[in-house]
Amino acid sequence: MAGPLSGIRVADFTWVWAGPTCTMQLAHMGAEVIRMETSSRICTLRMLPPWYGGAPNPNRAGYFNQYNQGKRAILLNIADPEGAAIAKRLVAMSDIAVENFAGGVMKKLGLDYGELVKVRPELIMMSMSGFGQYGPESAYVSYGPAQVPMSGLSQLTGYKGMQPMHVGMSYGDPNAGLHAAFAVIAALFHRERTGKGQYIDMSQWESSMAVIGEAFMNHAMNNEQPERNGNRTDRMSPHGQFMAAGDDAWISIVCTDEKDWRTLCDVMGKPELADDPRFRSLSDRKANEDELEMLIMEWTLQNDPFKATAQLQAAGIAAYPALSNKQVLSNQHMEGRGFFVEKEHLEVGSRRHAGIPWRMSETECEIRSAAPIMGQDNEYVFGELLGYSSDQIADLTERGVIK
Repeated sequence: MAGPLSGIRVADFTWVWAGPTCTMQLAHMGAEVIRMETSSRICTLRMLPPWYGGAPNPNRAGYFNQYNQGKRAILLNIADPEGAAIAKRLVAMSDIAVENFAGGVMKKLGLDYGELVKVRPELIMMSMSGFGQYGPESAYVSYGPAQVPMSGLSQLTGYKGMQPMHVGMSYGDPNAGLHAAFAVIAALFHRERTGKGQYIDMSQWESSMAVIGEAFMNHAMNNEQPERNGNRTDRMSPHGQFMAAGDDAWISIVCTDEKDWRTLCDVMGKPELADDPRFRSLSDRKANEDELEMLIMEWTLQNDPFKATAQLQAAGIAAYPALSNKQVLSNQHMEGRGFFVEKEHLEVGSRRHAGIPWRMSETECEIRSAAPIMGQDNEYVFGELLGYSSDQIADLTERGVIK
């Protein structure tokens, strides 16, 4: 498989979700990613459900298998000085090293940039801790869920007059992973031009704040906190999710202007609402939005969301069902795009996973394999790459260095 990063090797020290998301993007683009794990401290993502078969098993965790596609995996106890020395040998033949431990952890292990650059002067190293490598809170441990309220996202999420809410997922993790991958690729461009590697200190907390600049600007320009407003927006009405016929069925409907509003009234069979004084203009509809949405939901509750979507879209109204995970996995458009992939996994067989969301005309990207089971590539890395004999590998295993 030839991708834009073909020939690039990544020493992957990451775990949980944010770091593996970063290295998965690099694997998607053709880099050889070698993930270092240890059975003495199994990656959190391997121990989270859903598990194939329902029973906890580190090789059968759906979360892990989604975010570690296309990678290799070895068992190596980097907390052991000999294990750390082996990790350095792997870094010496790599282009990139990525880690997402708390600030200062890699230094304690003797694997910080200052040490690794001695064995690979052109190394690009990404450290993507929760709070960065310096600052009053740099040594704190961080996880994605905490970054949601800390970044201000929770203050923006929720319904009018109600408490702040979580965004529904650990947003800080995959967001940080994507930011980190972007920075690593930029550093590769820099190295191509100058021959110099570099150290990248990225804060996951800051990467969460980077996507809500409009909220900060509202305070900076007007000294105001944006009001939580559910699915509504000041510039359009109706604009929201409406219950439809079926079990937990919903449909999103948006009217961008007065023409859309009149068309929606016609589709619903209630043309008189268009000239109702409560709803005649945008300002009228905003002033009576609760009542407006109840009237629309009287119609949506009588309709299948997919049939209603077809009817509304045919009339030029922006609408689409809120899809369940099952509906997404069987979506015809996604099938046509070939987004979902199925690779044979050593323990769970062939399962459908989210794939690569871009297509490149000149450098084809492809997921080379399913996620690895623990230690799947020990023989390749320790034997073929690092040159250890089978006896040496057995000895390292017996002494808990390969563990």
